[in-house]
Amino acid sequence: MSDGVRWMPRAEAVSRTSVADAVLTDLREAISSGAIPVGTRLPAEAVLSERYGVSRPLVREALRSLQALGLTRTRTGSGTFVIADRLNPSTTFGDFSSRDLVEARPHVEVPAAGFAAERRSEQQRDQLVRLCAEMDASDDADEWVRLDSRFHALVAEASGNAVFAKTLADIRDALAHQSQIVNLVAQRREASGREHRRIAEAIAVGSAIEAREAMRAHLSEVERVITPLAAGAAPGAAD
Repeated sequence: MSDGVRWMPRAEAVSRTSVADAVLTDLREAISSGAIPVGTRLPAEAVLSERYGVSRPLVREALRSLQALGLTRTRTGSGTFVIADRLNPSTTFGDFSSRDLVEARPHVEVPAAGFAAERRSEQQRDQLVRLCAEMDASDDADEWVRLDSRFHALVAEASGNAVFAKTLADIRDALAHQSQIVNLVAQRREASGREHRRIAEAIAVGSAIEAREAMRAHLSEVERVITPLAAGAAPGAAD
């Protein structure tokens, strides 16, 4: 097995637009283009940190993302190796498959959004708007996923329906994993942020019709990315 240090070009600091994303994108492109062949052991975190001019925790985040996408595997004591040059992320999230979530979520979250528009408290309204602002401001992928999960759980809670709230609480970890994969594969954070804000604004003004439609549109975009993965194909990037 070759060592990825041979691939590495000149040291070049990455701008902080989204640092971990930039590192991930560079590594993904190098793997998919064959610049880092399958079987290669990637350089150590310290070497990558110096190469990109970023901290080791950010490099570690990018390496975790590569593994989540099915491109690498980390072996304790041996390092991180490239195992594929095409995306092959897990489509099972905890106890649920991607199909389970895609089929079930519209039947829970769409009506929940409509009821939330009619029943939400002022505090819940403000929390939803605040979560959208925090998601827009976050440049940490893990933090963004946590906020995303909280947003969907809060919509269900605001519906005033205990069944919807309990269902979202039970699948919250699976939704977080799915959200992580969707963002890694299609880089949907910005688009998803706009969709969340549309949902929050409809709930804030009390429009059940608009809230249901906004949630339905958001879940359709998630399905568009996830469904090809379950079929073994790589989806196109989101607009």
